[in-house]
Amino acid sequence: MSFRYGLTIPFDGVPLAEHKEWFHRIADLGYTDVWSAEVDGTDGFTPLALAAAWEPRLQLGVAVTPVFTRGAGLMAMSIASMAEAAPGRFTMGMGASSKPVVEKWNGITYDQPYARVRDVLRFVNSALAGEKIDEVFPTFEVHGFKLSRPVAQKPPILLGALRPGMLRLAGREADGAILNWLGAKDVAQCAAEVGEGKTIAARLFVIPTEDADTARFVARRMISSYLTVNAYAEFQKWLGRGEALQPMWDAWAAGDRKKANEVIPDSVVDELIIHGSYDQCRDHIQAYIDGGVQIPTLAIIPVGVDMKDAIEGLAPRR
Repeated sequence: MSFRYGLTIPFDGVPLAEHKEWFHRIADLGYTDVWSAEVDGTDGFTPLALAAAWEPRLQLGVAVTPVFTRGAGLMAMSIASMAEAAPGRFTMGMGASSKPVVEKWNGITYDQPYARVRDVLRFVNSALAGEKIDEVFPTFEVHGFKLSRPVAQKPPILLGALRPGMLRLAGREADGAILNWLGAKDVAQCAAEVGEGKTIAARLFVIPTEDADTARFVARRMISSYLTVNAYAEFQKWLGRGEALQPMWDAWAAGDRKKANEVIPDSVVDELIIHGSYDQCRDHIQAYIDGGVQIPTLAIIPVGVDMKDAIEGLAPRR
């Protein structure tokens, strides 16, 4: 199976205006992709627009843009703009995001996330096909919208998906799924729900250090921050980690953050967070690829190592 090999951008501590040389170096090292995110840093599209202009060797993707925080028309325009800026090189990722991001940070009601993703996906597919849309969807309505700049080449659209319903939607109506916070052995379970012939991308968290205690300390704080959010908690239960993570959820609910971190088993940390020497990390990344991930995108946490050295050390084997 062929695969691509990406990095998460932008890099912490590096202003966007200074990413040009980083993009050139990434491509020189054999990375094929750069993928942005949209949480609480940059928006999902600006870093990709810069990469599109500065480094034509790179494929571009966003994982993911929340379907609640942009109006449907603006979502279609943003996708169309990136498709025009980087013909054949852009992959769109959209998803429900989470209640804290949508409600607490953006003041928008987080209601019917599955239905909202489905409806925005259907609207965007119609808009990118050049249709004029006048329709009442179950979660919003649009009247008289049509893109004034036709899209010559529709980009693939992947859905951020964690559980069977969204994974199946990604297989039925999108071009594939973007996975997050899973182990290499979990890929097959997710891919089976998406179905054959679809793209599977995944963001993989990597702490490239041989100091296992330090790596696990950092990883535990990441795990307790993310996997106590309901959507991620339910995902882990579906994957079979409910019993292992229940003590963390109980301690978190009781307000004991310190204990919540302490009770996360090493085995769970080692499944969900890649760490070790560069060779060990690349072997672990390869396990995800062997499991069915076609676009692994590394999110590097540079503990005790310079980010440039980490990027070089984790570059794909040739």
